[in-house]
Amino acid sequence: MKPTLLATLLLLAVASTAAYAQQQPQFTHYGLNGMYLNPAYAGIKEQGEVNFIGRYQYFNYGGYPGDANGSPRTGMVSVSLPILAVRGGVGLVVYYDQAGEQKMSNAALSYSQHVKVGAGKLGFGIQGLYTHLGAGRFRPVDEGDPSVPLNASDRKFDAGAGVWYEAPKFYAGLSVNNLLRSEYRFANQYGISSYINENHAYFTAGYNIEATDAVVVTPMVLVKAVLPGGASSNSAFSNSKNYSVDVGARATLDDRFWVGANFRYDESISGLLGLSFAKDNAMRLGYAFDFIAFNQYARAFGSHEIMFTYRLPKPALFVRPAVRTPRYSF
Repeated sequence: MKPTLLATLLLLAVASTAAYAQQQPQFTHYGLNGMYLNPAYAGIKEQGEVNFIGRYQYFNYGGYPGDANGSPRTGMVSVSLPILAVRGGVGLVVYYDQAGEQKMSNAALSYSQHVKVGAGKLGFGIQGLYTHLGAGRFRPVDEGDPSVPLNASDRKFDAGAGVWYEAPKFYAGLSVNNLLRSEYRFANQYGISSYINENHAYFTAGYNIEATDAVVVTPMVLVKAVLPGGASSNSAFSNSKNYSVDVGARATLDDRFWVGANFRYDESISGLLGLSFAKDNAMRLGYAFDFIAFNQYARAFGSHEIMFTYRLPKPALFVRPAVRTPRYSF
């Protein structure tokens, strides 16, 4: 990868950290979940992947008496498939996320075009998004407040885009979703409330270090942000809650077992365990536990996350075999 390209990605990542509060699910297995983060990831490993993640964040956080379970619960499946004939790939991500009275279902279809750059490949991806957002029985402070939704829902289409660089020892990606900043409107018996699905930006990178012949150590980083839009204010740029930074590392033994740690700014310290099995290590099973080390008064003790991945055999372009006959052997 050219230094100028890497410097540009890092600069954009730093610039994107001024933003609004997070609205979308977060995963501790971000280092093994590129399809969720970036449409340009689709097919770039030249090997199909199917990834399942279940996350229970702030386990058993109940909030105040009488409220719904405030623990965010997320289920996600992603698929990444290469298309070697066009030097590209397609991807699909579907997830369901519930946080209190808010329920979100999302489907994203992606296409990525790949270009060889140096020792690796650079992918340019686009994405179409469909989101169904439901709002349950919120309890307003002022009875009859028309801005509080009541058992209503809305659905919108949106779009995203990204770039991803993949090399044998290094990867980096930058993406943005919800480019249209769709406004969801919820009717209730008093009026109409609205909700804007903000632009979310993601920057992630990792580097594989061969510590020994059997051990590979992978430092990794993820910056998540919400880009400023029509609802911006000057104070939004100085609010640390408007972005999130994850820094971690994973050590892999014989391409089969891994252990890792992660630090999420102003929230948690995490541990990761996993193993690969089956033929060619095609299946991966991982577990992550987040210990909520900061601001525990508004969160529960910990979060749990389970990941299962199946990697398909590498495809190959079909080439018609040569016809050999003694008649034309001279």
